[in-house]
Amino acid sequence: MTAEAKGQAHLKRWVTGLTALPVLIACVLAGGWALAGLAAAAAVACLWEYFRMGAPARSAAADPIQGAGFACALGLVLLAQAGRSDLMPLLLAADVVICGALALREFAQDRSVLERTARQLLGVAYIPLLLSLMVMLRATAGGAAWIFLLCAVVFAGDTVALYAGTLWGRHKLCPAISPGKTVEGALGGLAANLIAGAAGKALFFPDVDWSTAIVFALGVGLAGQAGDLFESALKRAAGIKDSSRLLPGHGGVLDRIDALLFALPVAYVVRTMLG
Repeated sequence: MTAEAKGQAHLKRWVTGLTALPVLIACVLAGGWALAGLAAAAAVACLWEYFRMGAPARSAAADPIQGAGFACALGLVLLAQAGRSDLMPLLLAADVVICGALALREFAQDRSVLERTARQLLGVAYIPLLLSLMVMLRATAGGAAWIFLLCAVVFAGDTVALYAGTLWGRHKLCPAISPGKTVEGALGGLAANLIAGAAGKALFFPDVDWSTAIVFALGVGLAGQAGDLFESALKRAAGIKDSSRLLPGHGGVLDRIDALLFALPVAYVVRTMLG
């Protein structure tokens, strides 16, 4: 890629990000069904991209197993918004049973149905289940501030890791999964995680002790990098560069929130432990 093409790609990345940011801020501040609707839309978009990775030639609308995955995704977000997280395991269990029944029906004609079933079950746990934690985090005391802190830490790490790796990257981090990621970029990202976490704690969380803030920033940062690599592994296995082209400069929705997905459980656990 030429320097001009790289510049245009980075410009598209920033334009898309700055355009989407006000929508995220508005939905988080509003909370309730606004945030739940955004989470549901993201879950459906990411699942669509995820299913394309495994079977790009197969229509999701014509596959009842994938259809069950979309229904389960919406159900998980709705339960989170309704404050009925206790019913989420039951919904996940129902998805397993439904997928199992559908797989048994198709097995004689298509033995690959078991692989598609396994992919669907993983996808539901990977995307909508984790996204529902954002809705649950918002429902806690000071939830909006915690989501903003989480996003600031994750997005700062993502951005700095990209540019630090481009400028100073020499040592490959995980070449078998993502040849472009470097140790220097990862360390730069963690430094940005810590700076964003420290700034957020100093400005908005005076009652949170510094050790907790550091654990939060590092935990979120490391989980985010693992989430980024996990999605890269999925794309590498499928032989594609981006999950889709829905977001200019970023690729797909899953490309944009892959780090956030893995970071959400860390943030939710830390917030819950603080009471």
